[in-house]
Amino acid sequence: MKRIFAIIAVIICCNFVAAQTRFTLEQILDSARQNNIAIRSAQYGIEAAQHQRKEMFTKYFPSVSAAGVWFNATKDMAKMTVNPSEMLSPQAIQDLAQVLPASALASLASPVTVTMLKKGVIGTVSAIQPIFAGGQIVNGNRLAKVGEDVSKLQLELSQNEVEKTAEQYFWQLASVQEKLKTIQAAEQLLDDIHKDVDVAVRAGVAMPNDMLQVQLRENEIASQKLKVVNAISLMRMLLSQYCGLRDTTFVINYSSQVVDNVQCSMSNVQSLPEYQLLTKQVEATKLQRKLAVGQNLPSVGVGVGYNYHNLLENDRSFGLVFATVNVPISDWWGGSHAIKRKKIEQQKAEDQLQNNSQLLQIRMQNAWNNVQESYQQLLLAQRSIEQAQENLRLNRNYYQAGTSKMSDLLQAQLLYQQAQDKRTDAFADYQNKLIEYRHSIGE
Repeated sequence: MKRIFAIIAVIICCNFVAAQTRFTLEQILDSARQNNIAIRSAQYGIEAAQHQRKEMFTKYFPSVSAAGVWFNATKDMAKMTVNPSEMLSPQAIQDLAQVLPASALASLASPVTVTMLKKGVIGTVSAIQPIFAGGQIVNGNRLAKVGEDVSKLQLELSQNEVEKTAEQYFWQLASVQEKLKTIQAAEQLLDDIHKDVDVAVRAGVAMPNDMLQVQLRENEIASQKLKVVNAISLMRMLLSQYCGLRDTTFVINYSSQVVDNVQCSMSNVQSLPEYQLLTKQVEATKLQRKLAVGQNLPSVGVGVGYNYHNLLENDRSFGLVFATVNVPISDWWGGSHAIKRKKIEQQKAEDQLQNNSQLLQIRMQNAWNNVQESYQQLLLAQRSIEQAQENLRLNRNYYQAGTSKMSDLLQAQLLYQQAQDKRTDAFADYQNKLIEYRHSIGE
């Protein structure tokens, strides 16, 4: 009956493993490129920069505006008193006396009150075409184009960083999975030793203390396995969240075999997106300085307009052509300092370009040195496994022959497990150093 239950358990386990989704490194990277929030944010940045460039392009066209006013005052806004007799000369009065009745002529001597503008409507439509604005429109459009280029470079940097982090997570998961395999192999080895010691104790050729030492070692292995299993679960969750995977029960396919080391392939610093971003920063500061100069230069524009009003109790409409000139005079007091400040920022950006380009070159060389060192450490770790495996084989033979103690055999087993763990760590470190190197040369 127990055998039947064991067979059923194996079948269920096999079906579960078969149902798990398997991912290669390239599939993980593709998922990260499509789903990572940092890349989506950088893409939004490109769209915003494109709209800003299009917004600046509209500054080349006329500015059209319309305005309208309706008012109704509590009383007439304009009021004046007119005395006709004061406005007429004596000769004009004599001439009027010959044609007007006496009563009408007498009314000319009385003051007349005139009021207007109690209510009315005013409307205007105008279009102004900028002719000269100190280069602000041209340089503003150029600066917007630089901003768009910067956002594209930032997207490239975000993609590189996301791929780098996703690959690091991938190899961290591979590392803990390898350590789980090492623990499982240690469990199998201890199980074989347990059986041998049990037979020897029952036969009276081994001390019961040997069995206790084996059991203590088995407990240590069980504790280590629990930690590694939890680490695998956590790394799956982290990789799933970072790459936008749908579940956390996936497994990854990889090879942990030692391969030939990569060849050195130093690239031109100027081809790196980090360097190009620095050059765009220099270009932006130059345009900002030109904009600061343009803000303190005269601006000229021409325009046309159409106006309507009924202020004098009758409709009146007319068109006009006009020109505008704006000369900032007092602004030069503060504007000269703004120009100098922009010039200092430009010099600062140029110094950063020169300094950081040297640092990028140093970063590439340092990354390559780390790859070389890590590869040698991996080869040493591989040889240590072979030596530890031979030491374990000899100690097991010595114990079975009765010429060594159980503590020596368990120590040999521990050294073999530690050698495998060091090799696993060395392999993961080598992969991370490769990632850093490829990232430093822009691959």
